[in-house]
Amino acid sequence: MPRIPNVSKQTILLLATLLENPSEWRHGYGISQITGLKSGTLYPLLMRLADQGFLESKWQETDRPGTPPRHVYRLTASGRTFARERKSQALLKAPRRLGRAT
Repeated sequence: MPRIPNVSKQTILLLATLLENPSEWRHGYGISQITGLKSGTLYPLLMRLADQGFLESKWQETDRPGTPPRHVYRLTASGRTFARERKSQALLKAPRRLGRAT
């Protein structure tokens, strides 16, 4: 059975987090603090979503001298649509999962 892309719990959590303020640029460490995702999970997700055109990314200089620039991310227009769809699908499936667990 082929895998449906971008439906893991971690991906949905990341998309839902970015959807809270879709035009805001966020750096990976900040996203990690909000989501609790470890870097080994988060950064591959960010790269995959950016490669698929759902995220924009850029290097952002910091205000503190001597601190290297940060890679920041935000949802593209198609990424916002995609995130809303995935979030809705996850919410529709959630009661069924809960029903099976009890």
